[in-house]
Amino acid sequence: MGKIIKVGRCVPLELTDRQLESRKIVCEMLLARYKCKSYFHRIVTGDEKWIYFKNPKRNRSYVDPGQPSKSTARPNHFGRKTMLYIFWDQEGPIYYELLKPGKTINNDHYKQQLLNLNDSILEKREQYKKRQHKVIFLDDNAPSHRVKPTKDIVKALSWEPLAHAAYSPDLAPSDYHLFASLGHALSDQRFTSFENVKSWLDDWLTSKD
Repeated sequence: MGKIIKVGRCVPLELTDRQLESRKIVCEMLLARYKCKSYFHRIVTGDEKWIYFKNPKRNRSYVDPGQPSKSTARPNHFGRKTMLYIFWDQEGPIYYELLKPGKTINNDHYKQQLLNLNDSILEKREQYKKRQHKVIFLDDNAPSHRVKPTKDIVKALSWEPLAHAAYSPDLAPSDYHLFASLGHALSDQRFTSFENVKSWLDDWLTSKD
């Protein structure tokens, strides 16, 4: 019919030359390390995601080449929402917390989350009690993740921080894999309360292998 399929997507901001060079260096370092010895099984990563109570479905549309796709309303960023913070590895979720509506992560809260995460790792991942090598910890460059008290806790827990280039969602497993899958599942979902969100999230995570 001469049509092509389009769906609206967000694209990363345009990186500066310095950011591009930093990204290249980090990628080369990660690749060289992987070629020397696989380390994916040791990575514990985490990130946050807003979950909206109302999630409009984004519809695909067939249009003529060169024509824009049909508009779809975005979630109401000022509507009811709650923040999910989740830590996981290749075996699945280790620790996650759903914050009450209106609450966000600050430095003190994040430090406590790391302590809770460590307790969950020791409870759910027996291998870390036996391994010579410890957790490789990957998080992003959010301000609460880069302050000295947070770095001190990571060091005290004997975790190894993994380098992460700024503005690189494709290098962050939570953005690239987990939250993409979660976003598809949330499409067209409507929640009436915080308890509904938590119940749905618990069931969704349990359903994953």
